[in-house]
Amino acid sequence: MELRLPPRISPTDFQRATAAFANVVGQEWLMVTDEDREAYSDTYAPGPKEQWPPSGAVAPGTVEEVQAIVRLANEHRVPLWPVSRGKNLGYGASAPRLPGAMVLDMGRMNKVLELDEKLAYCVVEPGVSFFDLYDHIQREKAALWTSVPGNGWGSVLGNALDHGIGYTPYGLHARNLCGMEVITPTGELVRTGMGAMDNNPAWHLFPFGYGPTWELAFTQSNLGVVTKAGLWLQPAPETSLQLTWDIPNEEDIGWVMDTIAPMKISGLIEQNVFIPSWLGKIVLKGQRKDFWDKPGAIPEWRVQELLTEHKLGYWQVQIRLYGDEAVNKAKAEVIKSAMARHLATPPLEEWWRQGDPVNQYDTTMGVPSAVALQMGDWIGGAGAHMGFSPVVPATSEHVLGQLKRSRKIIADYDTDFYASFTIGGRFANNINMLMFDRTDAAQVETMKALFNTLIRESAAAGYGEYRTHLGWMDPVMDTFNFNDHSLRAMNEKIKDALDPNGIIAPGKQGVWPAAYRDMAGARA
Repeated sequence: MELRLPPRISPTDFQRATAAFANVVGQEWLMVTDEDREAYSDTYAPGPKEQWPPSGAVAPGTVEEVQAIVRLANEHRVPLWPVSRGKNLGYGASAPRLPGAMVLDMGRMNKVLELDEKLAYCVVEPGVSFFDLYDHIQREKAALWTSVPGNGWGSVLGNALDHGIGYTPYGLHARNLCGMEVITPTGELVRTGMGAMDNNPAWHLFPFGYGPTWELAFTQSNLGVVTKAGLWLQPAPETSLQLTWDIPNEEDIGWVMDTIAPMKISGLIEQNVFIPSWLGKIVLKGQRKDFWDKPGAIPEWRVQELLTEHKLGYWQVQIRLYGDEAVNKAKAEVIKSAMARHLATPPLEEWWRQGDPVNQYDTTMGVPSAVALQMGDWIGGAGAHMGFSPVVPATSEHVLGQLKRSRKIIADYDTDFYASFTIGGRFANNINMLMFDRTDAAQVETMKALFNTLIRESAAAGYGEYRTHLGWMDPVMDTFNFNDHSLRAMNEKIKDALDPNGIIAPGKQGVWPAAYRDMAGARA
């Protein structure tokens, strides 16, 4: 990939900046060749990777090196795009929102700095993957479980900072953050919460601190570079019971939502309940051509055949209980009774007890896996995916309304429909996975038009995304329009105060610093 310079930076200025970066990290950790830029581009980009090209990457190995790089970036006016491991597949990977920005690759900082079994927390650097943390816990023989997303290849800290979701009682990952160390956009080192006091042992235990609480302000933001953070972990349960139902019909998601959400809100069900549609299971069995080799969306009559052939419901519900065996049995009876009011078929029941082997592909047991990446092969060719991810209230009215809306829009674009709902309690995340061949120009244009329509029509109905691909950060931010976009205006005031040169992640989540605000997408 050819060099794209940062905005308003001359080739000579860029050479001076990169030479200064190399003096800090060493030449081997400055990546500015065409091959390097290709490696830091968006693997799943809808269309040419050159849409969001990095000018290169720099990989510090210590907090002091991060500080030095940030200060030099201010001096030379080179914008940085921090990534933890750059595995945010489907949302932009490690590519920067601002073309020509330099990727700040935090992957070398990959230590588990602390693991406390008694108080159930760890302290990790950004480069620690879910596999890394899981393996560390196993080596230490600590009775602790992690919470993992679908793809365990990514960063524990990066996923939490981007509001990622897992499928255990600790599945809202940003909520588990407690106590951060952050480098501000001008290079100062700050510790949040109780960590603002030297040697305070409650830094990673008390989530508020004294005064404003900043942990969540550093999630999905461009207000600083997080170099370490505390993360709460789940104590390993004595037993676990999984109940599995295949739900026959598409419209059944309504009663499923009205049945499960109250039990989640009450605390009877602790985990985030993931409910994939049938295609989420079929993608693990082969490629699209193995089930339907004609152009256009798989027709409904063929969907029904596939459900029968593979003994699948339209949806699958798996509820996992954790803790004392007698308590799990009692909870299970309440849950089974509630589900039986709508579905006569009893669930499959699978017990796990301490000492039993753990299913190495079961994310509800905190085991990281990369199985979910198989969805990239569904279309064939240069397989890619994007996720359209609105949040809806966890009631049948809202869920069925959004389901029918997105279902019709996706059908209008003659695209396979793959939806899931994750019940987090009072809300549900509705992930619509859009899979395509990124080398097929017609498919790419369809995906772009489809994504724009989904954003527009969902916003018109009152629903917004909780995360999105970097190419749509501006349009999604534009949908948060209360009081003439006052939230965006406040975000940008804070951004300008903390980052006067606009150095850290310009444009992330549609928040542009004054230095680059003229490069934002068109605004309503």
